[in-house]
Amino acid sequence: MACEPKPDYNASLLPRKESTVTNSRCRYIPLFLVVLIFLPRVSAQAAPPRRVIIDTDPGVDDAMAILLALNSPELQVEALTVVAGNVEQPQGLENALKIVSLAERCDVVVAGGAKHPLNQKLITAQFWHGKNGLAGVELPPSKCKADPRFGPDVIIEMVHAHPHEITLIPVGPLTNIALAVSKDPSIVPLVHDIVIMGGSVSGGNVNGAAEANIYNDPEAAQIVFNAGWTVTMIGSDVGERTLITRKHLSELQASHGTESDFVAKLADFYLTRSEKSGYSGAAMYDPLAVGTVIDPTLVTLKSMHVDVETKGEFTRGETVANRMGSNENNVLHGDHYEIEGVIELKPNARVCLASDADRFLDLFITRIKRK
Repeated sequence: MACEPKPDYNASLLPRKESTVTNSRCRYIPLFLVVLIFLPRVSAQAAPPRRVIIDTDPGVDDAMAILLALNSPELQVEALTVVAGNVEQPQGLENALKIVSLAERCDVVVAGGAKHPLNQKLITAQFWHGKNGLAGVELPPSKCKADPRFGPDVIIEMVHAHPHEITLIPVGPLTNIALAVSKDPSIVPLVHDIVIMGGSVSGGNVNGAAEANIYNDPEAAQIVFNAGWTVTMIGSDVGERTLITRKHLSELQASHGTESDFVAKLADFYLTRSEKSGYSGAAMYDPLAVGTVIDPTLVTLKSMHVDVETKGEFTRGETVANRMGSNENNVLHGDHYEIEGVIELKPNARVCLASDADRFLDLFITRIKRK
């Protein structure tokens, strides 16, 4: 029961001492209504952080993505699994260990994974990331130790240990993820979500068709997109409209901290390289994938069926997204085919079409500065 006075609405016009209550009444409020009123607030406050595994090839923007994740209370980073990509795997493993050490997070499992793609030679990207993958910045030796397990095995074991709780965030070639699902397909329905940085629906950043992570292992990407889960695809086309600029760099440089100083050096290198290539800023590819897991409202997604081209002379590595949700059904009639309706396609991906770039960059800078 809740008793409350019925106010005199003219009382607000009187001096405080003269304010009066002209009537009072008791009102019964059912207990279940009280619970419903306060439950959403309690639930929001009690929401546990999301368990994530970041599969990575560190990498300037990988390092930014990892530090964003480590400094976000919405996420509980369980592991970094390292794949060959931007740099060779041993260098990537060293980088990952130094990054978690810098953040004083030796509780995070760091494990080495695949050293080469499934069916082609590795293509590294020191041109974009510097000789050591971290813009030439030499971090202190890591206080953290590598886990001896193989990266894909770590993924399998953690998914089984925490069914329906793990979100995978692959931000490099998809070799480790493909190896994990090929070895143990039973993890697919047990994964809470998979949010990749890779692909594009409007041209590539390696060539006219393919994005770098998919291009570096198309066969692995084909396995991942066809594994039976729904892939959230944060593509290079949207990353290239989500730019860190000199203005953002100035904000980082103005607030000193161990991590923010490191990120500022990465961003300065990345911006310089991007500007020399004609861009007005540097694409926040990998951090946007992490940002999407932190706050899905940062991006606009559309369900589509995505195939990966593995054979084309000019299109190998392209993510071919079907915007219509169907293919024409061509039926042979004598010496020619006729269209007889369409064949519906089941979506296997949620494709990112746009981002709220300003809001994402605000989130990123806020989480990193003074760290």
